[in-house]
Amino acid sequence: MQRRRFAKIILAVLPFFALSVAGAGNAHAQGTDAAPSAVEQAAPYDDQIVRLAEILGSIHYLRNLCGADEGQAWRERMQQLIDAENPGPVRRARYVDGFNRGYRGYERTHAACTDASRILADRFVREGEEIASQVATRYAN
Repeated sequence: MQRRRFAKIILAVLPFFALSVAGAGNAHAQGTDAAPSAVEQAAPYDDQIVRLAEILGSIHYLRNLCGADEGQAWRERMQQLIDAENPGPVRRARYVDGFNRGYRGYERTHAACTDASRILADRFVREGEEIASQVATRYAN
């Protein structure tokens, strides 16, 4: 149940990310023909999105480890987030690195599904819901 609610929140939040980027004055997001600058403008919520990416990577690993039979659902959510945000190369790399860090961190420490794995996945779902809600509430305007 919680996983579905999290997925709905993420999908509901994605349009807000696209809107906030369009209004952020990022030359890359404005669609100019110029190459992205060497110093890419960070969005004020980037740290939260990086954390959300780590959470998505962690959930992707842990839920699959525990036989949730969700396939690539969490990786696809991450891709939807990146597509909606449309970050430049530097920010995109931070988001992807966050996802991979979350995935690999638990891949190294959880070789089999345990009660702890399930508890962690549930906690990450709740934290992800909270972050998505906070970002949507604060930056949707």
